[in-house]
Amino acid sequence: MKITSICPLIVSPQAEELIVLFEQLGFQRSHVKSDIEGGANINTDMKDENGHRIDIASSERLPKDLLSIKINVDNFEEALEFFLNRGFVNSRGDKVTVTSSSKDTFLISPSGFGITLCEHLK
Repeated sequence: MKITSICPLIVSPQAEELIVLFEQLGFQRSHVKSDIEGGANINTDMKDENGHRIDIASSERLPKDLLSIKINVDNFEEALEFFLNRGFVNSRGDKVTVTSSSKDTFLISPSGFGITLCEHLK
């Protein structure tokens, strides 16, 4: 397993407000993904002029924002096994979200921090 990138990910019921806030801080929308959970969620990848990244995803189900570390890897299954063997738990049971360009899931560490594990398929 190789990590291809790491960035913060905020999942929020007010995602558009956060996107505007980060635009005011100099970030630009670089990629928008709308085929998550049948279109129920939208993920916006943002970058600034220095190459710093942040992802902001919408969710109507969450009562408040959730922050995680998004870790993109080249082999999802290998990475998932790596984390599960170290006590991380898939917060969604066995569910993995698969879209046209990626697969991911949300893991919780034994001490409570979150990782969104992702592999880009294209």
